[in-house]
Parts: sequence; C-alpha cells; structure tokens
Amino acid sequence: MADDRKTPKVVIIDAGMTGMCLVVQLRDAGIRDITVLEKAETIGGTWRENTYPGVACDVPSHAYTYSFEPNPDWSDFFACGSEIYKYFEKVYYKYGIDHCTHLNEAVTSCAWNDDTETWTVKTSQNKTYEADLLFSATGILHKPAYPDIEGLDSFEGVMMHSARWDHSVDMKGKKIGVIGNGSSAVQFIPELINTPGTDVTVFQRTPQWLVKTENKHYSEEDKMRFRKKPFRMNLIRKISLTVFEQGTTALTGDSWWDRQMHKLFAWNSKRYLQNEIKDPVLREKLTPKYKFGCKRVVMNGTFYPAIQKPNAHLVTDGIDHIEGNSVVTKDGKKHELDILILGTGFDPAAFMRPMDFRGRNGLSIDDAWRKKIQAYRSLCIPEFPNFFLMLGPNSPIGNYSVIAMSEIQADYCLKAVKMWQEGKLNTIEVKPEAVDGWRAMLKSKMGHTVWASGCQSWYLDADGDPLTWPDKWKNWVKMMEDVDRSAFKSA
Repeated sequence: MADDRKTPKVVIIDAGMTGMCLVVQLRDAGIRDITVLEKAETIGGTWRENTYPGVACDVPSHAYTYSFEPNPDWSDFFACGSEIYKYFEKVYYKYGIDHCTHLNEAVTSCAWNDDTETWTVKTSQNKTYEADLLFSATGILHKPAYPDIEGLDSFEGVMMHSARWDHSVDMKGKKIGVIGNGSSAVQFIPELINTPGTDVTVFQRTPQWLVKTENKHYSEEDKMRFRKKPFRMNLIRKISLTVFEQGTTALTGDSWWDRQMHKLFAWNSKRYLQNEIKDPVLREKLTPKYKFGCKRVVMNGTFYPAIQKPNAHLVTDGIDHIEGNSVVTKDGKKHELDILILGTGFDPAAFMRPMDFRGRNGLSIDDAWRKKIQAYRSLCIPEFPNFFLMLGPNSPIGNYSVIAMSEIQADYCLKAVKMWQEGKLNTIEVKPEAVDGWRAMLKSKMGHTVWASGCQSWYLDADGDPLTWPDKWKNWVKMMEDVDRSAFKSA
C-alpha cells in the first residue's frame, strides 16, 4: 500500500477551470495517473455553459488567469466570455490536459469501497474507474435555478434559461420578457434592449446594488508591452486582487476602517444610481432596501443606460402566474410576450449532485447533508475519505477570482495528500468534531458581516448560516496554508 500511495490513481470530475488547475498542480507534485471525466463534448465549465449576449467576467482579465499561465493577449480589462473560453482551451492543450480527459462522459455514481479503500466511479458511457483519490471540480454555480411560478412550463412562446441560451432564436422585433436582474441578467438585458425592434420587459423581484465599471480595450501596443515586461501584467493582477480583497474586508470586517470602506463603497454605488437614473420613479424602483453587499454586488456599466430607453420596461409587481403567452403579474395585468428569458441564476448548493454519491457504509451525500450542507474548510466531508469537494460550501465566493481560490485550495489538498502518501494519515478523512468546530467558527463570525443585516441572499442557507466565507480574504488564505493533522482521523 505504501508504494501505491506514491503513485495514486486520481479521478477528477469535470474539466472546467478548477479541474484543469488540479491536473497541473497534481503533476507538479509528481502524481501522473490522472483521469478527468467531463460530461460535455467540450471543456470550459462556466464559460462553455454561459454564452448569452454580452457575457463577460466581472473580475479583471489579468486577475482571472492561472498564476502559472499569464496572458498578455487579453483584448479588454474585463474579458468577454468567448475569449475566456479560448484562454482555458489554450491551457487545456498546452499543458496536455487533453491526454487524460474523457469528454462526453458524465459521472453517474461514485462509491467508496471500505475493503479496498478506493473509489468506484461509474459514467454515462457504462465505464468504471477505480481511484485512490477523488476530486469533484463541478463548480458552484453550474445547475440552473428555475423559478417556482405557476404555469411556467406551459408558456406558449419561446422560453430559455440564460445558461442555456438558444442562439437560433432571432430576437429582432420581438416582445421579450426577462425574469431576474442579477449579474448575468444585467449583462444580457442591455443587449436585448439594443437589438433592433425589440420591446423588453424586465420583471424585477429585488433591485441590485450596481458598481459602475469602465472596460478598457487593450491595444496591440499594450499587448506588446505586456509581453516585453510581464511585470506589468503581474502589477495589474496584484492591484485588482487587492481591490477585491479590500471590498471583501469591507463586507466582513468590524473595525473602524472596515466600516468606513463599506460606507465608501455604498456611497459610490448610490451616487452612480442617482446620477445615472433621471426618472425619480424608476430610480426608486431600482433602489435596494438592504445594505450594500448583502447580495452579490453587481459590476456593470450598461444596465442603467439601457433600462431608461423607450423600449425597456421595469415591472416590480410580483408575478402571479403564466397564462398562454403572457406573464400575469399580481396586479392582474397581462404582459404578452414572444420570448421569455429566465435570468434566475443557479442552485448554489448543488455541488456534485444530482449524481449518486456515497461514502462509508453506503452513506449518500443527501443523507450526510440532510440537516446542513457543510464541509471542513470547504473541502472535506466526514465519512467520505480521500475525497475533496473543490469550491465547496464556505469557499470565499463573491466578487473575487475563482481561479485564485482554486489554486489555494489545490495547494491545501496536495499538502493533505502528501501526509497520506507518507503514512501520516491512513485515509484523508476529517473527523465529525472538526466539522462541528468549523461550523461554530463560521457562525461566530457572521455577526460581523453585512449578511447578518437581515437580507435574503444565496450567500446564506435556509437557517441563515453562511454558505460563503464570512471573514476577510487574508484570513482565509492564512488558514489554508497548513493542514491541521488533528482534524483528521489518525493513521
């Protein structure tokens, strides 16, 4: 067994940004027997699934790159979705990740075998794989969330979710309804409004705080300077991540400085709204009644100008039901539409589900999480040995680079794997009491955060406990530097 640990078999579920990061870092650690199972016919994860008009990243492009693969060729300060996809595709082939990836092979079940201390992974291609170490890199926001609206399935026009965009549908000259106004919706709504002949109705449940962004285009001269002097890219990356780190601190800290920073960010967002929206009635509809940052802050510079155009309508009366080709609001008004687009986001608690996922003694993940979705340091679940849930619950998701999070989590996983390889851990299996301590620590920090101010947000679970990291980014980074061996079952 000791020799086997030196050359473990690894299975990674999904070939998105996190899965590819894992392959590179595992190989750097000397682990070569790696199989990546990807459900789709292409790689890319988020940037394969989301292709709606105007799709772009709200993290600066030079901060949205792997540390080992800077990119001097970004076209813009905030990159569009298609260019981000091409970046990941380049990494995929450059680092030979294609050699260990099986496309069109969705994982249907994973089961831990107590006798062999390995994972049995089955796929949609009726294939079976054995793994000593299993990583789920399915991401956080991958399962579209559909609103619970009476008659939704009976809509007689064309209906699509923003993450399942149908590019064969011609939007020109159509009456279009949009349900939702979050980070994705505020990107594609202006594109719809600016399409010739459209009439666009936005059904808003809750207004969002917007932070204005200006997107700088990088010229060929800029790109040349990045190539000749890479420190320029590194400087932009560092400054960008520092700004986002400060924003996270303003939402989670309780010092005088943290409160002042929160006031500054909130004031800036309010001023943007007040200066941009001229009609006082529309401005009132777009003004949130919750504290800045309680929901995910939306980075955008196109929604406010677009929503004021004559062919744009903002409806704040709640939706009662769908009838024929109409959305009927609670005031009894029928809004006739040709196309209905659901910008209603994703299920933040799906993780590896809906696959059949079982740990020791056949324990299903649904049963393990029946009372609370939780994982020690976001990664490890009791009774699920040698398994890592990348970007799991309480990862510091929000306005920060997911790539940076993935790299830090991968480093932590590899430290735990090394302990296992050296025999310091019989299995990489977290103790239940370590998870209890983790949960108590998270809860103790909630009172300092803006999320404790009473809003409804996907950052919170049904009990009002945090689903994201309720503390400063730097504290999370520091915590992830070392593996606490006492949290895991002994050898």
